[in-house]
Amino acid sequence: MSTDLDAAVETASPPRRSFPLLGLIAVLLAAVVLVVFFTRQGTPSDSSPEAGFARDMGVHHAQAVEMSFALRDKTSDQALRGLAYDIITTQSTQRGIFMGWLQQWGLDQSASRPPMAWMSGHGHGGGAATAMTPGGTMPGMATPAEMDRLRAATGKDAEILFLQLMIRHHQGGVEMAEGLLRLSSREEVRAFAQHIVDSQNAEIRTMKEFLAARGAQPLPAP
Repeated sequence: MSTDLDAAVETASPPRRSFPLLGLIAVLLAAVVLVVFFTRQGTPSDSSPEAGFARDMGVHHAQAVEMSFALRDKTSDQALRGLAYDIITTQSTQRGIFMGWLQQWGLDQSASRPPMAWMSGHGHGGGAATAMTPGGTMPGMATPAEMDRLRAATGKDAEILFLQLMIRHHQGGVEMAEGLLRLSSREEVRAFAQHIVDSQNAEIRTMKEFLAARGAQPLPAP
């Protein structure tokens, strides 16, 4: 009887096959592709576009936060106060992410290279006057004199100056993020840069409406 049972099980079970050679080759090729991908996606170097972008955008965001704090305490306009609060919270958080990347990559948060050197050879860089403010920093940054004017301004004048400076500041931030998109293939950095482009362009449109309502015009784009 056992012989009959064994025969029945053998008949019901699918035939055993050896692993096809082509399947083994496919698995090996997939493994090689993954190794090559993650090797190319390795830690960015100190002079890489990703490191330069993280450092420069961190400095850029820090000034936006400072400008927003200055305006928040000068206006009673709830829409403007809400915008300032959004910039403070969003860009402070994003700055923390930039610094976290640098720490994760084993890189210093500051560098000896000039601002925007990571875009050298792509229309910008350490010596490209078109990318720099008179103070020699990133595009859209307010000069020390402009920051002093914002701190001293009051009322409607403070609101107008803040909007003018922040529109230009955002335009510079978009320019930097678009520069990273042209230079980097690292997915998480590209996704973050695209988010900056989208969100800051949306805020630029809102701020232009606020400025027009106050009878004023934006400053020339950086």
